[in-house]
Amino acid sequence: MVTPNLFEVKALLGKLPTNVEEMISAAREFKKLGPRYVLIKGGHMTGTESTDIFYDGQVILKLSAVRIHTDNTHGSGCTLSAAITANLAKGMDVTEAVKAAKVYITRTIKAGSLWQLGTGHGPVDPFIWASQEEMNAQQQQDNQQDQKQDNQQDISG
Repeated sequence: MVTPNLFEVKALLGKLPTNVEEMISAAREFKKLGPRYVLIKGGHMTGTESTDIFYDGQVILKLSAVRIHTDNTHGSGCTLSAAITANLAKGMDVTEAVKAAKVYITRTIKAGSLWQLGTGHGPVDPFIWASQEEMNAQQQQDNQQDQKQDNQQDISG
């Protein structure tokens, strides 16, 4: 399985996907190069959702989660790959392993978003040390901020 992010897609295929359709096209191109499975990670796109594309050569699966606004995403690709591997080792089939890993990485990013460690991009929280209560409070703040931005766009548009 290859798990390139959008910038790795550009480096390897020569073009940067800018939407889901282009991610699907890139997954098909990667598949032709020989890997059994392809997971194009869309975390670097913009928008309200973070969408990944999984392709097994027959079925294209769109995996979306609410985008979490944070700079604490360092290690997310490695953590996602490790989660897929662990799920496979536990006996899950590939599709279920990838789906479960997407849910897990989203939770680690959400938990890590509460950390304030120095400057720059901080890490995800693979142990999900943040409490559910803390994560819910942060999500409520994010939703309020998104609503303010939507209102500002509506007024200026």
